[in-house]
Amino acid sequence: MMKPLLPAFLAALAALSAPSAAAAEPRPNVLLIVVDDLRFDDFGAAGHSFARTPHLDRVAREGAQFRDFFAVTPLCSPSRANILTGLATRRHGILDNTERSPLSHRLPTFARTLQAAGYHTGFIGKWHMGNDPTPRPGFDYWVALPGQGEVADPELFEDGRLARAPGYVTDIFTDRALAFITRARSAPFLLMLSHKALHPNKVQAADGTSRPIGEGGFIPAPRHRALYADATPARRGNYAVPPRGKPALERPIPGLKPLGPDTVTPDETIRDRLRMLASVDEGLGRLLAALEERGALDRTVVMVVGDNGYFYGEHGLSEERRLAYEESIRLPLLVRYPPRVTAGAAPAGLALTTDVAPTILELAGAPPLPGIDGRSLVPLFTTVPEDWRRSFLIEYNTDIVFPRTLRMGYDAVRTARHKLIRYRELEGMNELYDLQQDPFELTNLIARPAAAEVRRELEAELDRLVARP
Repeated sequence: MMKPLLPAFLAALAALSAPSAAAAEPRPNVLLIVVDDLRFDDFGAAGHSFARTPHLDRVAREGAQFRDFFAVTPLCSPSRANILTGLATRRHGILDNTERSPLSHRLPTFARTLQAAGYHTGFIGKWHMGNDPTPRPGFDYWVALPGQGEVADPELFEDGRLARAPGYVTDIFTDRALAFITRARSAPFLLMLSHKALHPNKVQAADGTSRPIGEGGFIPAPRHRALYADATPARRGNYAVPPRGKPALERPIPGLKPLGPDTVTPDETIRDRLRMLASVDEGLGRLLAALEERGALDRTVVMVVGDNGYFYGEHGLSEERRLAYEESIRLPLLVRYPPRVTAGAAPAGLALTTDVAPTILELAGAPPLPGIDGRSLVPLFTTVPEDWRRSFLIEYNTDIVFPRTLRMGYDAVRTARHKLIRYRELEGMNELYDLQQDPFELTNLIARPAAAEVRRELEAELDRLVARP
């Protein structure tokens, strides 16, 4: 799967190593922050009613906040590979959350391109594409959790050894990120800061299964444990609504309650997730302040992205993602870089996790990755090109962790208005939604005669996207 891409990718790296690759213009630093399981509406600038996220809000206010940014696979490991490579999931091969360490060493990432172009590159945080903690190609500095890692006093692979680091995991990552971005250097830097938050306190076994450790699941920093104590989370229009006309969700699952009001995400769990986000936001504020003090903030591309969404009780789904509904696939993307991004921009156009890598490379003045599926989002900072994508593929490969999603692998197509979900193993359970008339995806139109023409068009488009080499 990877072999056809590697020769062209390695040839491009060799070309970058030549002295002629040096850019005449000053090149920006790049700070890419990935927040685990961050929903599109979890922070203040996205309209959240009580989340206090002044530094995320600042990046949105002084940069661009994308309106329609989506995960092409709403699951941690594949999504991170989508972000790093610009490749669709079926093409990069990180299909699920199981152990794929050897493959993750061979990924043709944008970090390798920037390193070859003279950038000083670093990775800090949750890699989650295999449990092997050794450094991946493309990074000069490497600090990583083995697997999912732990919230308190986590074990880290750093400087060639595995050891425990005292403290709260988000603060530990921020401290190391500060040390990295404030080093004296003659070249620009790339730092990918990949937070464990907002993920629950779990570790991952070699076979890909997870087990909780400690108590509480989502564990905020001690200083934030009382935050939002009296706040009631907002409810979307599909909150606690039992799925009707969704045979895949209506199936009886041994040991699980039917989806509905009794299966929603508890309010305290939602508050704990937002408390975990508070430490991420504080860390972002420290990084912005350090760059500003050194006169480097406006010379740094600051990008904040989620890897997949999360259900807060929509359709009765609790503490889960994976599915093709909006709460799972729609993500935040914030980009601050004054030389190219107008403050307060709200770019339109369908934007994807596979677009992150080519966007970073263009802003850094580096050549694009060869043969990728994503497109640079830089044109969207000003307008939507006539030839911009009108649809995109969402794919999910069933895994062994969650009983609700066993045998629920799917391919789906989403356009600006419609979504068709086609399950690979479940006969007669496909779904079709008109997102303009039904934004909460409550009414499955798949069998409606009035939707037959739209269904045929979407099925043909889905076939095209799946067959694309």
